[in-house]
Amino acid sequence: MSKVSLAILCLVGIAALHLSYAQNSPQDYVRAHNAARAQVGVGAIKWDDWVASYAQNYANQRRGDCKLMHSGGPYGENIAWGSGDLTGTAAVKLWVDEKPKYNYNSNSCVGGECRHYTQVVWRNSVRLGCAKVKCDNGQGTFITCNYDPPGNFVNQRPY
Repeated sequence: MSKVSLAILCLVGIAALHLSYAQNSPQDYVRAHNAARAQVGVGAIKWDDWVASYAQNYANQRRGDCKLMHSGGPYGENIAWGSGDLTGTAAVKLWVDEKPKYNYNSNSCVGGECRHYTQVVWRNSVRLGCAKVKCDNGQGTFITCNYDPPGNFVNQRPY
């Protein structure tokens, strides 16, 4: 193998490694959340290592079955599952795509689920931590994002 071929092979490998991490970094999660928050005039959310540690611990617990079960912990929480390698930004997009089902005037979901979206844009949630694991059974990816303080309180608007 020539030096040029080896160099190209190395560059392709580095690019593939980078792409596998792309859209799953803390900055990617924060950027996706803040884009949705900015659309409704809500301040930015920041990554928090303590909240992220909680998210990672819970994601690790779900690795064996990848069931869409909430942790029941002290934080607000959105969870997602994808049959392939779901990225963090794709999970956030799933939640934000519920926006058309949220009716601000009635402060309710109309025509389907919207509470994942309202947690993303909850004005009082200012710290974020997310985690992703591949399911042990090879059947997909589990992602959780946790929010501090939690949102989605009855009779309160998210923004």
